[in-house]
Amino acid sequence: MSIARVLLAVQMLVLAGFGIAYFLRPHEMGAMSGMLLMEASAVTDVRAHYGTLPIGVAVFLGLGLWRRELTRPALLLLLVLYLSLALGRFTGLWLDGGAQQTFNLWAALFEVVSAGLSGWTLQQLGERRRPPLRAADE
Repeated sequence: MSIARVLLAVQMLVLAGFGIAYFLRPHEMGAMSGMLLMEASAVTDVRAHYGTLPIGVAVFLGLGLWRRELTRPALLLLLVLYLSLALGRFTGLWLDGGAQQTFNLWAALFEVVSAGLSGWTLQQLGERRRPPLRAADE
């Protein structure tokens, strides 16, 4: 199994697992990061954004495992998704003075590592697809 397929499979399981947990247990999962869901609309919002959105991404990653032509787009999605999350999280930590926010620090670490692995894997796939240089091309 290629590194791309392993990465997609692991990310699919992580995103699906957290998505299902947030969808089924929004109060408990939200409390891990300090969220207090006081209104029904807040619970619904958490179910949608933290529950079904990651599940949808996990489904797309599954399609990337199933259909080879979707492997690169799935990896690119992971790269953009995790870079965006990390940027937003670091900006929030800076704006909100969050050096003691251990949940967000661990989440940022996961996001940076995941983005790095996705980018590295994309680069490896690109190198495999390039034809070797001939003497006339050099």
